[in-house]
Amino acid sequence: MLVKSFVRPLACLALAGLAACGSAPKTETAAAPVSAPVPAPARVSIGLALGGGAAKGFAHIGVIKMLEANGLTPAFVAGTSAGSVVGALYASGMDAFALQEKAVGLDEASIRDLQFSSGGLVKGQKLEDYVNEQVQRRPLEKLAKPFVAVATRLEDGERTVFGRGNTGQAVRASSSVPGVFQPVGIGKYHYVDGGVVSPVPVDAARQLGADLVVAVDISSRPRGQSPSDMLGTLGQSIDIMGQKLGQAELARADIVIRPKVLDIGAADFTQRASAILEGEKAALAAMPQIRARVAQLQAERAQAAQAAQRKAAEAQYQACLENRSRLQKISGMVGLGDPCTPP
Repeated sequence: MLVKSFVRPLACLALAGLAACGSAPKTETAAAPVSAPVPAPARVSIGLALGGGAAKGFAHIGVIKMLEANGLTPAFVAGTSAGSVVGALYASGMDAFALQEKAVGLDEASIRDLQFSSGGLVKGQKLEDYVNEQVQRRPLEKLAKPFVAVATRLEDGERTVFGRGNTGQAVRASSSVPGVFQPVGIGKYHYVDGGVVSPVPVDAARQLGADLVVAVDISSRPRGQSPSDMLGTLGQSIDIMGQKLGQAELARADIVIRPKVLDIGAADFTQRASAILEGEKAALAAMPQIRARVAQLQAERAQAAQAAQRKAAEAQYQACLENRSRLQKISGMVGLGDPCTPP
């Protein structure tokens, strides 16, 4: 005990002597560790991938209603065919109830212009004009939410994602069902329905930046019956062609919602209210799954943020140790205080 009581005073004297050495003593201080707070994990952004299905597309409105009602408003929207029509209007700034009003008041004649030609029965100019009018003639890049419309390049079958330019024209291209709508000429190429290559545009929604992609599949499936008319035959043929391709892309979605709209005909606008209701039901049923996935992503981000914070604190501690003066190092060794606090 007697020896120990002399150690501290002697250490102080040694430090004082060291401080006196040299003709021009300098004050040396270590850089004190600054705890830089790591920002809270960013909010999980939801992307909506709206698939094609003609008049069944009214179901998309019901899905959007339920997402918004549960505080899960999508940040990004991608649409194919009918999904591009709903998606463009939604991305323009309309909420789900405004979309429903538009759907209820929609006159089929305002979007269908029959013109017999070798390319198709419907020209599609009315649809283009209608969409542009609804979005106040804003181009795709000026809409309230990031939005893309997926189409198929007719010359080589290339999947094309429109994210800039004429909104109505992009929607028209995405909705031009082969044999029904005439192909749309844009630049040096022609485009037809995006459902040929991407029935539900999951990848496009992900590429926009979505953390979580909710896909809405309203496509028809063969039910062992032969269609009774030309449009039905054509529609079922396209559905069959896109099924395998669509399954692969749907597998990359976080959540897939399938409203029960198989009994609604491709051109049956009279059942728009039923389609909206089915969309609501299907989205509501998927809500626990969506919330669980959001919670999982948030937990993963929180863990990553904590790991980053620990790493930053360790780096600051090491930097502090390296920047200590000789006197501060000796002080720390003899227990007189250390400016560096371990993390």
